Amino acid sequence: MYDLTIKHMPDEGGHFGEFGGRFAAETLMQPLKEIEDAFFEAWADPSFHEERLDLLKNYVGRITPLYHAKHLSAEVGGAQIYLKREDLNHTGAHKVNNTIGQALLARRMGKKKVIAETGAGQHGVATATVAAMFNMTCDIYMGREDIRRQAPNVFRMKLLGANVIPVDSGTATLKDAVNEALRVWVASCEDTYYIFGTAAGPHPFPLMVRQFHTVIGQEARAQCLEQTGKLPDVAVACVGGGSNAIGLFEPLQDDDIRLVAVEAAGHGLESGEHAAALAKGRPGIIHGSLSYLLDDEEGQILGTHSISAGLDYPGVGPELAAMMKSGRLDIDSATDADALQAFQALTKAEGIIPALESSHGLAAAMRIAAKMDKEQVVLVNLSGRGDKDLGTVMDLLGFHDEKA
Repeated sequence: MYDLTIKHMPDEGGHFGEFGGRFAAETLMQPLKEIEDAFFEAWADPSFHEERLDLLKNYVGRITPLYHAKHLSAEVGGAQIYLKREDLNHTGAHKVNNTIGQALLARRMGKKKVIAETGAGQHGVATATVAAMFNMTCDIYMGREDIRRQAPNVFRMKLLGANVIPVDSGTATLKDAVNEALRVWVASCEDTYYIFGTAAGPHPFPLMVRQFHTVIGQEARAQCLEQTGKLPDVAVACVGGGSNAIGLFEPLQDDDIRLVAVEAAGHGLESGEHAAALAKGRPGIIHGSLSYLLDDEEGQILGTHSISAGLDYPGVGPELAAMMKSGRLDIDSATDADALQAFQALTKAEGIIPALESSHGLAAAMRIAAKMDKEQVVLVNLSGRGDKDLGTVMDLLGFHDEKA
């Protein structure tokens, strides 16, 4: 099922069209080149994939199901909605696909310590998980605000043996966690590997993260053909940095399928309180690559807002930016209210509690499906499960069971 050919390659400088590249401190240029060389060497080594795919099967739980959400489809009307169940992965989201691959790479490079950034905590948990399995020291950088919002995941990371290091700068969210992790890595790259969590950052991270997540789209493509006899008409994924989206979209790029990236509209695209870099941003350099970002007239990164900690990021991966610029990718968005409604709709209709990140993609998919014919298919990447978000949702819905 898995095609190990690297398609849609960036140029030698890591550019997808005009986007991407490697804009980093001089002290990081050599470590980044070493990671790039190690990655291509590993990708060409059958033993690397043998171990990686064995772990994905027997540790992570792949192949994840493709589920026909019949009840939700009937309620929405229109096209049939199919869910790629990345929420059923070990650790609860798609992130572990990438951390398995990068941890194997770190071990191959002789690194004894790994660091990572996290927003919603899913990448942090996935990194702490593989660090425990490979007996590596692990530090996770997390914004103080996200620590408050994602307490269950913080506890999981600590149980797994990771050091969770609060970041108080800026808005104390994902952007600031990335900043701090990069700053620390500059001084410790000799013995430390940075497991970057999304398909952004300096080359080769966008390419590597994409390749480790292509299992999502390759599986979904084959499963959709098997279950429906055809490819989906539309494929939908939420987008923060873009790891789950590019993992789904990459294997579908050359097919006649509408690809829709759904950003966090927060309180509305015109409110100024959102995280929609593709819809409302402009090209600029963020965290080591050229892509779309949210900044002011002086080039200062703007604060963002989303109900979802994992989408609360002011930039986006460069390949998604290039796909949008070329017309291959459609951009949609969902507000906090839209995501909360979709969260409840799927839970009640199918007994599946989605992550708030995934709920953004689901909200747009429901809206799109309602305008289509019932013979058509909308594929949604359900990138994570909602256990981690129950506290947030309880507060938003005013749930207080005093008799419990």
